Amino acid sequence: MMASSYNAKEEDGHHSGSASHGGAAVVKSKKPDNTAFKQQRLPAWQPILTAGTVLPAFFVIGLIFIPIGIGLYVTSNNIKEFEIDYTGVDMNSACYSCAKNFSWNSTTSCLCTVDFTLEQPFESNVFMYYGLSNFYQNHRRYVKSRDDSQLNGDMSALTNPSKECEPYRMSEGLPIAPCGAIANSLFNDTLKLYYLEANGTRNEIPLVKKGIAWWTDKHVKFRNPGGNANLTAVFQATSKPVNWRNPVYELDQDPENNGFINEDFIVWMRTAALPTFRKLYRIIQKKSSTMPTLPSGKYVLDITYNYPVLSFDGRKRMILSTISWMGGKNPFLGIAYITVGSICFFLGVVLLIIHHKYDTRSTGADIPN
Repeated sequence: MMASSYNAKEEDGHHSGSASHGGAAVVKSKKPDNTAFKQQRLPAWQPILTAGTVLPAFFVIGLIFIPIGIGLYVTSNNIKEFEIDYTGVDMNSACYSCAKNFSWNSTTSCLCTVDFTLEQPFESNVFMYYGLSNFYQNHRRYVKSRDDSQLNGDMSALTNPSKECEPYRMSEGLPIAPCGAIANSLFNDTLKLYYLEANGTRNEIPLVKKGIAWWTDKHVKFRNPGGNANLTAVFQATSKPVNWRNPVYELDQDPENNGFINEDFIVWMRTAALPTFRKLYRIIQKKSSTMPTLPSGKYVLDITYNYPVLSFDGRKRMILSTISWMGGKNPFLGIAYITVGSICFFLGVVLLIIHHKYDTRSTGADIPN
């Protein structure tokens, strides 16, 4: 017998030139290389789903998710929240005349007062929000209509804003600061809250306007050009947004909360993902450990109505809310955990019954001789 020599290249389809007929060019084979990766010989692990692995997984998921969901749901329900709509759609509403007669072209503000009662006291810090409905801040062109370089204090962007800001880029031949549709539609209602004593005396509730914006927004993303000194001179060659009554350097008397670093402005510039949203307006800080922040009783909300919403069928709300370790009131997360845990536990029980009822495999091994 003649011994045959093994050539790995020949097995892979790589033949030497001497083996070709008539010295013709070698035809390259399309066969993959003889490697573990290309020949699919890599080590692999594949789970084998059996009753002994699937059933415990369903029960464990159910037993973990259900208590977590109950905890989240109870925590959310313990958060106190009060909401009042002051749009002025109904004729009996205190803000009806303001809603009907006020527009973006109005030169004077409209004042209205809303009375309400808190049935339960609010403990700890209370957060005041303003809410808008049917306002699509998530529209693609609206979201892009801003100049982040200008908002970050870039002097060149201040005098030559980005074209993304159109049609709110220039006004009367001057660059708009801040430019864009987001800044132009800044929410500018003014809200003041009073506690009504038994004798009819109104005590104003102090509202904290600083500390409502994200730290990164306040100290990193938003900066005044040339620092915070003499903003009047810095913004002299610019124009205010079309719908604003005052220029950006007159947003606040406090130099640490004026211009582009005004926290009301920063909060508004962080666009919402849904057409119904709320944004933090003020903080009511707890001062006494023995007294609630907002005791139960009658309150008065004074509103300077500057923001018309009826033109797009919108609604405006004022919300008072406490928070917990998980944030504001939102029962959805707890309900989701309870639902998933219950479904897994129910499927585990059903599969366990099916397994015990229809498993006909013999417990012993029947090995023939």
